[in-house]
Amino acid sequence: MADWNPAQYERFKDERSRPFHDLLALVEPRALMHCVDLGCGTGELTRHLHQHLSARTTLGVDSSPAMLQKAAAHAGPGLSFAQADIAAWAPETPQDLVFSNAALHWLNDHEALLARLAGWLAPGGQLAVQVPSNNDHIAHQLTHRVAARPEFADAMRGYARVWPVLAIEQYSVLLHRLGLTRQVVRMQVYLHVMESPDAVIEWVKGTLLTDYEKRLGPALFAAYLRQYRDALHAELGDVRPYPYAFKRVLMWATR
Repeated sequence: MADWNPAQYERFKDERSRPFHDLLALVEPRALMHCVDLGCGTGELTRHLHQHLSARTTLGVDSSPAMLQKAAAHAGPGLSFAQADIAAWAPETPQDLVFSNAALHWLNDHEALLARLAGWLAPGGQLAVQVPSNNDHIAHQLTHRVAARPEFADAMRGYARVWPVLAIEQYSVLLHRLGLTRQVVRMQVYLHVMESPDAVIEWVKGTLLTDYEKRLGPALFAAYLRQYRDALHAELGDVRPYPYAFKRVLMWATR
């Protein structure tokens, strides 16, 4: 992954925060919780989690130096941040809450991943995860199709970012097998009413296309964006406003 651009990501700050608040509403507050937030980003929502739960400790973990530079301003009593690859990181002590909002879709093998996260839980601990499940949307499909064109093929070397997100019922069964039998697992559609389809391009530039930009470099990425914009306009037309329907899986579970 290239490093994230916090300003680009937060162009849709309100829209991106809605799933966080819905996920946090599933968590059962308990006294003096120890919490970890995987993929904490700029830290503002992690601070809200920490304060909302009156947690004893909350650690926000993210791999992006740019995001964590902004997160540092939110650190305070009991709330801290650390740079780490969450694919390899593990907490030093059991956690009362393992929380992750819109981060785990960047990691493969969700069956093994959720087993690892469940293993971090203290007795009575809770797992709360939200992952996008919108890879079938035309805006996402076109990112792959345009990247496969001959003019980009050498730089991309056959790469296409396809989310490893499972079918929603698989998550329910998996959590049950891990002993997390009290659970809420649901698909939710967030309708973002955008000014035009061009706003969708700005949305994916803040997330999915970060990965493509790293591989293409500045000149090729600029050419890629022009072709992606043309392809998206051909599919969506010039609908104003444009209703961008975005599916997400929210899951909460405990023993």
